[in-house]
Amino acid sequence: MVLNNIKTAIIRHLRTLFLISILLFISFSIISGQDAKEEKFPFDQKDNNGVPSFKDRLFYGGNLGLQFGTITDIQVSPVIGYWVLPRLAVAIGPTYRYYKDPTSATAIYGAKGYVQLAVVQDLSSVIPVGGHTGIFLHGEDELLSLNSYFWKWPNPFTSERFYLNTILVGGGISQHLGRRSTIDFMVLWPLDNPYSLYSNPEIRISFIY
Repeated sequence: MVLNNIKTAIIRHLRTLFLISILLFISFSIISGQDAKEEKFPFDQKDNNGVPSFKDRLFYGGNLGLQFGTITDIQVSPVIGYWVLPRLAVAIGPTYRYYKDPTSATAIYGAKGYVQLAVVQDLSSVIPVGGHTGIFLHGEDELLSLNSYFWKWPNPFTSERFYLNTILVGGGISQHLGRRSTIDFMVLWPLDNPYSLYSNPEIRISFIY
């Protein structure tokens, strides 16, 4: 039984690594075929001639989720991020969820970090569609603290709360609203979802400024 569990875990991780490798290969192939003049930070198109400062590379934002009905799920996830390269951004932030089903309610809290790679910074440079729309890949690692009694794990209960770590991968489109602000529409797939905490796929809308 233990050997079967180990074998399943290894296969799952190899499948995850293979999927990520394929996505990265396709992304870098697309990036290498684009015009080099597109290599610029999202906010320095006219205002900076040199390398942007640390402060200029910072960005803020996050997402808010609201679901009411048989299941009530309220999510708040602010982030602070940094543009490492013109196409590469990283961000971290806390996350809080209020989750209620017909029998009980619980608070879920934790933190997440993500890496975002702009495959196409401006779609109009590839297809004459107008506007300033980008395409990106998104990888996220979220660590949540869950109530043991609500989620019935572990059994027997050894502590009031336990931690759940989930990797989500996917991509989306980014629409510029101003010089520094964007609205991102993304579709993410959780690589492990034992308590059905995520939709499959997970649809998110976030704001960055």
